[in-house]
Amino acid sequence: MFKSMLTRRNAMLGAAALVAAVTLAQPAAAVTPDEIKARGKIIVGIQGDNPPWGFVTSGGKQDGLDADIATLFAKELGVSVEFVPLEVNNRIPALTAGRVDVLFATMAMLPDRAKAVQFSKPYVANAIVLIGPKSAEIKTNDDMAKFTVGVAKGAAQDTQVTKNAPASTTIRRYDGDAASVQALVSGQVETLGGNIFYMDRVEKARPGEFENKLEFQKLYNGACTRLGEKEINAALNTFIDKIKANGELKAVYDKWMKVPVPEFPETLEGIPFAAN
Repeated sequence: MFKSMLTRRNAMLGAAALVAAVTLAQPAAAVTPDEIKARGKIIVGIQGDNPPWGFVTSGGKQDGLDADIATLFAKELGVSVEFVPLEVNNRIPALTAGRVDVLFATMAMLPDRAKAVQFSKPYVANAIVLIGPKSAEIKTNDDMAKFTVGVAKGAAQDTQVTKNAPASTTIRRYDGDAASVQALVSGQVETLGGNIFYMDRVEKARPGEFENKLEFQKLYNGACTRLGEKEINAALNTFIDKIKANGELKAVYDKWMKVPVPEFPETLEGIPFAAN
């Protein structure tokens, strides 16, 4: 009888585990502004190692442009904000699995990504570039074949370097922006695929040695929610229009980017700004 009870108990535990696994595998339920308000906080996925976009200070505070924008959105909803620092590769999985409500995480607006997440209207402009030594002769994409190139694995710069570099180029992929920048400044790689704001970090570590050599792509960043979440997407778009009009976006740009707020496109091919 005891053996029978154990067998039955094991079967029940196995069934419970199967139910739990199926539940975890199911898509996250839609999150609406009203549900966020009822909870009293919005959970935001953000980068933890990529200044000036998102980074954690020595005091443990999440800071940066994306942190300021997310905080303004939380204020708009009348709730507090909880940040979840993410690496490049786990930004979209964290969102689709329901760990976070929204991404303000240096999310370049790309058509392939738009198949997995819902982008808002753009709120930041960026560019993907190649950084190299000032002394190096790098004037065309073909010149990359002479150098080892570092990139953050899975990021827009990984895509652009892979697309534009000759097949013989040695490309080394690192887990996140901080690791790829460190690879350049420590001499593990000779050049680096990054965005236009990498140079500030490189310059602080190795002043006067590097510069932007090539520009591959102009990009815009948007906030991301899960596909089909119409209400939170609409709230984000209304909010972005508001901070563009009332000067709050300019104040954040002045603080972190030190460049004028650009003109943003009304549409981007293959990237809808509104949820269907």
